[in-house]
Amino acid sequence: MKFLNQEETKRISDKLLSLTKADQCEVTITGSRRGNIRYARNAVSTAGLIEDTQLVVSVAFGKKQGTATINEFDDKSLEKAVRRAEDLARLAPENPEFMPAPGKQEYKPTETFFKKTADIDPEFRAQVAAYSIENSRKNKLVAAGFFSDSTRFVSIANSNGVSGYQQDTGLDFTLTVRTEDGRGSGWVKRSVGDVNKFDARAASDIAIEKALRSVDAKALEPGRYTVILEPAATSDVLAYMFNAFDARSADEGRSFLSKKGGGNRLGEKLFDEQVNVWADPWDKDVAVLPWDSDSMLARERQDIIKNGRIANLDYSQYWAKKQGKRAIGTPGNIIMAGTNKSTEELIANTKKGILVTRTWYIRMVDPQSVLLTGLTRDGTFYVENGKIKHPIKNFRFNESPVAMLNNIDEIGKPEILSGDESQFQLLIPAMKVRDFNFTSLSDAV
Repeated sequence: MKFLNQEETKRISDKLLSLTKADQCEVTITGSRRGNIRYARNAVSTAGLIEDTQLVVSVAFGKKQGTATINEFDDKSLEKAVRRAEDLARLAPENPEFMPAPGKQEYKPTETFFKKTADIDPEFRAQVAAYSIENSRKNKLVAAGFFSDSTRFVSIANSNGVSGYQQDTGLDFTLTVRTEDGRGSGWVKRSVGDVNKFDARAASDIAIEKALRSVDAKALEPGRYTVILEPAATSDVLAYMFNAFDARSADEGRSFLSKKGGGNRLGEKLFDEQVNVWADPWDKDVAVLPWDSDSMLARERQDIIKNGRIANLDYSQYWAKKQGKRAIGTPGNIIMAGTNKSTEELIANTKKGILVTRTWYIRMVDPQSVLLTGLTRDGTFYVENGKIKHPIKNFRFNESPVAMLNNIDEIGKPEILSGDESQFQLLIPAMKVRDFNFTSLSDAV
């Protein structure tokens, strides 16, 4: 697949904008190249490369909208797509919450593209798998993992003068390692844009070490414990809360940020003063596109939680206009302040507690309090007098991230992650939290 450069996408967008007879028109062109390798039971099972280019044109007549999608870029196909979108718009009912396309935006470029990541080839992917498989075999363990890398371009334009183009890269790696008898399990995850920040051997060794240490787990009574949550465990729990910072949901009484009697809790102190969270599209570790792909609005750096207080909510264009607020691009990343303390240091400072590698199968119990239920997995350990004493059986938990962030003892070093339930790139620390509520045991490893 040929990657389209900025000049080529502008030519296509300008052509589409000139063809339309609608009141407004928006054009998004994307292209991606995604490579992957999958392995299980210490052997590669699949590997491949997926390439795709797509164009989406959306038009509006008044409050009536229509959208068409194609993957052909000749003049005839472009005109056909525009006419199809126009036909659909004319047939569509009016959208009562329709908002006009934004005017010209200033997009300050972000560092999302890394050539070395874009140059990842099948040999590199095979070597990633080899590190996991060979070291697992040496330790009489069984590895199952998935490595994927991507290179992408995104181009946006509209009839009000908006124009943007940027490329980005990324990779994701997950690995589960188990003992041959299935009594021990370890896991690791890495998500970065720059391959120079990824060490396949070091990551694999973490999962292998956890698998070896988690054999012969002992049962511990359910109850409230001090827990050390590794970044992966923290991020999957907190992601549910970060997804709930929508102003409309809060104003309409549908979230934990709703105020009794109406309105929202903007400005209120809901968390420990150690909690500071912000979004920054230009962050060096988790840079994202400088615009929100849905609205084409420019993103900005903004505080979300400041010293435990709710600092900002996310306003859609419609809700911002209704509430007299200014709409900006929805955040693409979430960054939580941490320290330089390693997870090992958090363990060393713990008299009695539980180390949690990761959480999974998380489900919402109550959106009004963000009460979640889920399970620990792939390496849960009992800590005593600053040292890991022995592995323990996994727990089911019932806990709210709101409560968690009020029970912080220590915060560790942030790590780059993509939460399984999050729409964001995450930079989230490990943390030690008191009174974490484990409700029952789980026999799964």
